[in-house]
Amino acid sequence: MNIIFLTITRITGISERGIYTDLMREFRNEGHQVYIACPTERKYKQNTNLTKVDGVHILSIKTLNIQKTSLIEKGIGTLLLESQFLESIKKYYDNVKFDLVIYSTPPITFTKVIRYIKYKYRATTYLLLKDIFPQNAVDLGMIKENGIIHRYFKNKEKRLYSVSDYIGCMSPANVDYITSHNKTEVGKKAEVNPNSIEPFLKTISNVERIAIRTQYNIPLNDTVFAYGGNLGKPQGIDFLIDILIHNNNKPGTFFLIVGDGTEYLRLKLSIDKLKSKNILLLKNLPKANYDQLLLSCDVGLIFLDKRFTIPNFPSRLLSYLECHLPVIAATDSSTDIGDTIVKNNFGTWCLNGDLSGFNKLIAEYCENIAWRQEMGNNGNNFMMKNYLVQQSYQTIMKHML
Repeated sequence: MNIIFLTITRITGISERGIYTDLMREFRNEGHQVYIACPTERKYKQNTNLTKVDGVHILSIKTLNIQKTSLIEKGIGTLLLESQFLESIKKYYDNVKFDLVIYSTPPITFTKVIRYIKYKYRATTYLLLKDIFPQNAVDLGMIKENGIIHRYFKNKEKRLYSVSDYIGCMSPANVDYITSHNKTEVGKKAEVNPNSIEPFLKTISNVERIAIRTQYNIPLNDTVFAYGGNLGKPQGIDFLIDILIHNNNKPGTFFLIVGDGTEYLRLKLSIDKLKSKNILLLKNLPKANYDQLLLSCDVGLIFLDKRFTIPNFPSRLLSYLECHLPVIAATDSSTDIGDTIVKNNFGTWCLNGDLSGFNKLIAEYCENIAWRQEMGNNGNNFMMKNYLVQQSYQTIMKHML
């Protein structure tokens, strides 16, 4: 089959690890012809171009900056995406008869592109729902509920669900939410198709662990709590700052934070004021380096703003499970990630903002090494049974038989 994947994630090849590249690699390995359409933002100074890398066709479409940029440019860039993608696909892929269109949120503005391919080639359309917009922006106070902007994007959201033949959701709570809030557009289209990866199944020796910690000046015997990923409004960074302040220079406890986002500078300034010896903030690392560093840590952290009414399910969970790390999730009460973690005994949960509860969990993880190692192993086993890319592939392909 000919498969086209639409995404706003910049992809230069599918040898790199990630939830989308792993899935496209699986389609390629199963003998399908894979075509990708993705942006190359203006900061990369490249014109629209088509290449073939790792056995897949990659159409890099010149756009404005749409990530890690000003809200004005991001807004304009996002609105222009649909026409830019449609024009480029017609020009570079017009001789390809597509059987399946896969696309993810964000954005919700690809409806015309999807409809064009769907009806021209009678292609099946499959949405990987990774973001419920615009409600997430309403929850965080970024746009006014029932205002002009909200109504505009809500209409876009409904059209996207309508044009989708199937909708793969990250968790059961995701399925329930979009089905109950969009009954006409979703109906029985939604199914659980969680974030998934092709795991690297690697461990490190104690000698390697010591070498890695020494490289980054991390104390050898401290319990290291690691956070990796976006540092933005959705994570409720205020709570992370409170945690760091309360645990500043606490003996035996170390916090590693790797990431970037709109809240990075505010977080950095707060950490600088602490003059802490038990906090390390790194502004991104190559994926391979991050994986190695994570293998030397003890506990993974997940944060979500407590105001969310939508059930987010962060993909950073997978990196922790890969590395046999137990997880502390401090989130809103709408997501079911905490229930999943606790029910399957690979971590603990508290409400984002519950500083006393979170600090009690920190103490428990520091004091009980055997307990946290057991939960880390439980998490890895859970991942191997539920979050493999082969399962996501099969979930999509059952609709093509």
